[in-house]
Amino acid sequence: MYTRKVQTVGSGTYTVSIPKDWARSADIDGGDTVNLHAHIDGVLALQAEEREDETPGRATMRVGPDDVTSLERTIRAAYAAGTKEIQLETTDGFTAEQRRVVDRVARTLTGVSVTEESESKLTVRTLLDTEEVSVRQSVRQLAFVALSMHRDATAVLTAGTSSGNVADRDEQVDRLYAMIDRSFARGLARLDEVDSLGLTRPELFELWATTRELERVADHAGGIETAAGRIADSIDASVTEEVREIAQRARDIVADAVDVVLGDSDAETARQALDARDRLREDIASFERRLDASSADESQLERVLERLGRTAEHGANVAEYGLRHAIYRGELSEPPFVPNHADDSEQESHASTGG
Repeated sequence: MYTRKVQTVGSGTYTVSIPKDWARSADIDGGDTVNLHAHIDGVLALQAEEREDETPGRATMRVGPDDVTSLERTIRAAYAAGTKEIQLETTDGFTAEQRRVVDRVARTLTGVSVTEESESKLTVRTLLDTEEVSVRQSVRQLAFVALSMHRDATAVLTAGTSSGNVADRDEQVDRLYAMIDRSFARGLARLDEVDSLGLTRPELFELWATTRELERVADHAGGIETAAGRIADSIDASVTEEVREIAQRARDIVADAVDVVLGDSDAETARQALDARDRLREDIASFERRLDASSADESQLERVLERLGRTAEHGANVAEYGLRHAIYRGELSEPPFVPNHADDSEQESHASTGG
């Protein structure tokens, strides 16, 4: 960190010198222009101006005749990194399978399309405008989809219903997650990106971290659906009712915690969600001990309970982000003063002995 004294020149203009070492490393000389970014969280950042010969946000990949899996991974990685355009080039011509992979991946990523095609070149562009992206609303939508998947997957076991296309909705979760992940990556790389999103950097991190937890909740929904499909219909009604209650409590923890991160609830709700997680953890352990050890379905029930417990843990992680958010904003009330009676006794002892 560098420290500089603010100087006043001319008609009251404030100036600050920049470190010479930094200027040299950024190839800045006298008369050059730099960019100043005044962020909504009160930080003023200095950045060297982009050179005309620089092409930020672009990447090129040489594709071999057998590249299929790596082709998909590269496109997804470029999207996550915030790349606006990736050019895929080959000397042997793209195979039909490679073209299908590129088209499929483009359809599963928000704002991505194949804009140029030839025998030896494919151009994949992301036309997503940051100012049109609402990370908060995307997290809200992701929470709705993940929790609805979780509810429908549990109902396969507790109510004997169909899964309601849990697998199809998992693709929607992946699409939302990828878009938020991309916004987060661009916010790290570009100083003006976070402001375009209308967020402070701590807020963007909390929303991104919440997204990761919700993506795992959706994964647990898929696992619950799979395990439920392997359990026979002869499970006792009292068991299915207890599973239903545990699942609902786990989802409530997630929903309440997300509300705190989104600013719809306060820190007390986050504390309550954490307390609810602790109680649910104990109740799941008690339920597992009461399961009939001779039941052929016990192992699958244990898998369901494990995933329900993990769902609650992910909700608790989100609740902790909510508490962190409250601390940043100074929203935590001070705890009541509790006198230390041991100290009082010690002082009285000192007084009686003249200490």
